[in-house]
Amino acid sequence: MNVLIWHVHGSWMTAFVHGAHTYYVPLVEGRGPEGRGRAQTWQWPASAIEIEEAQACETHFDVVVFQRPQELALAPRWLGDRLPGRDLPAIYVEHNAPRGNVPDSPHPLADRDDFTLVHVTHFNALFWGSGRTRTRVIEHGIPDPGYRYGGSLRRTAVVINEPRRRWRVSGTDLLPHFASSAPIDLFGIGAGAFGGIENLPQDRLHAELAERRVYLHPFRWTSLGLSLIEAMQLGMPVVALATTEAPSAIPPRAGAVSTDVRALNDALRAFHDDPAAAREAGACGREYARARYGLARFHRDWDALLAEVTA
Repeated sequence: MNVLIWHVHGSWMTAFVHGAHTYYVPLVEGRGPEGRGRAQTWQWPASAIEIEEAQACETHFDVVVFQRPQELALAPRWLGDRLPGRDLPAIYVEHNAPRGNVPDSPHPLADRDDFTLVHVTHFNALFWGSGRTRTRVIEHGIPDPGYRYGGSLRRTAVVINEPRRRWRVSGTDLLPHFASSAPIDLFGIGAGAFGGIENLPQDRLHAELAERRVYLHPFRWTSLGLSLIEAMQLGMPVVALATTEAPSAIPPRAGAVSTDVRALNDALRAFHDDPAAAREAGACGREYARARYGLARFHRDWDALLAEVTA
């Protein structure tokens, strides 16, 4: 099956393009938001093919997958006179939890009969108002990075992209509170402004995370950070705010989940003081994350939906 899809979220796309289809990824000069092409810090298979605008108009696609509202406006340039939802099946993947007037948040594609709307978490599906639009939930799946947990460094790992811009949303403001239990190492785009580490290739990031004793997920409002799932699959114990999908994604034995910052600080401190308990919690989390967020389950769900919409 030929799938046209823009490169938006690197981790999610890495999982998606490891499926059994051919994935055409728009590329524009300068690799801007209208077409970034293949990822440069993730390993993608040869079946993920960069395609330019002129080529796209002459290429047969079985389905087009959108992930941002602005891509709907880009479609005529990349599809010519083929109308998504009429001339070829169209799917819209919503990666984010709603913002603004929650929970009274109509989705941009609400009440349409020409698209299938896919949410990546059940929380998102619950809080977005989709009206009569066909909806599905296909939870995240990631390539298993393998059990790498060492935990040799008595430090807390956190991954936040753009921590300054996403200040309270990402819980960046909470990091000084959590630092009282152990030093924090911040990773992600823009982390350098806070003395953190940025622009690491994914494999190197995984190796660095796994040497820290605990993974902290301080997000107040997010869909479900893939770095949290990756940390669990690496075998790390996790400590997280009990917001959005996190309470469902983290089993009790894998770490600590609470809205009480003091309780989470106590959990961090306990894991730092007891490496054996940290290792045991991490092993439980890895087993759970591999089963629920494994790549095989992810592709089974997506293959079923692609077959349905193209039937």
